Amino acid sequence: MKTLEELMAIKEKTKEKMTVREDQSDVTRVVVGMATCGIAAGARPVLNAFMDEVEKRHLQNVTVAQTGCIGMCQYEPIVEIMEPGKEKVTYVKMTAEKAARVVTDHLVNGNVVTEYTVGAIAK
Repeated sequence: MKTLEELMAIKEKTKEKMTVREDQSDVTRVVVGMATCGIAAGARPVLNAFMDEVEKRHLQNVTVAQTGCIGMCQYEPIVEIMEPGKEKVTYVKMTAEKAARVVTDHLVNGNVVTEYTVGAIAK
């Protein structure tokens, strides 16, 4: 970056990518637990896999974010998916490979990957 014009162009490009947070009633949220326990269990590659898959598939109404401790350290890495009008789904013991399947099956096709959920693992 050499000029003020280049900086302004970068600013405008970044602003275009950002969504207004006022009305997110139609946005699906993917939240990855990134506390110390999650990071130690491998949450960083899981977070990256979700971000890469969502970007690669051009999913417009999906946001991927990180959070602190979700409270179930023995099940880390944990991912919670919150879709408008539906109950939250908690995926546990996630990997980057599992994340790719969750994007395909759950986010794209609307089918929860039951065998990765806390209900299936905790039994």
